[in-house]
Amino acid sequence: MNKLYIGLAGSILSLSLLTAASAADPKPEDAVRYRQSVYTVIGWHFKPIGAMMKGEIPFDAAAVARHAQYVEMMSKTAIAGFPKGSGPDAVKDTEAKPEIWTHWDQFETKMNDFQEAAIKLTEVAKGGDQAAIKAQFGKTAETCKACHKEFRTD
Repeated sequence: MNKLYIGLAGSILSLSLLTAASAADPKPEDAVRYRQSVYTVIGWHFKPIGAMMKGEIPFDAAAVARHAQYVEMMSKTAIAGFPKGSGPDAVKDTEAKPEIWTHWDQFETKMNDFQEAAIKLTEVAKGGDQAAIKAQFGKTAETCKACHKEFRTD
């Protein structure tokens, strides 16, 4: 009987959370905060890999693999931070250009390119080959730059 009550309580809680989430659209400021947080985490994990590839800190294959996994994970969530209405017309504290929303298909393609490169970086990093990691890291960094060039104010 207790299992039934626990299951029922869990179902009710899940349904109430789902209803509340669907009823509340995120505020533009929340979307900006979300995407800035995502990119902070990406940078936190991308920079040490870059430092290793430049020889600024010792190469550590396990650390690269761990950092690459976080970059990959965040690459999959980044696009969620760009809902319509969260651009510079609605929020002043954003580096996102309005072209994100006026050229959404191009933006989405660039975000997918980044995600694919990040996935590949994780795969390559698992092998531990520094030269291969360096090559894929460069390709991944290029996908970042391509998007920034077109869709971010610096």
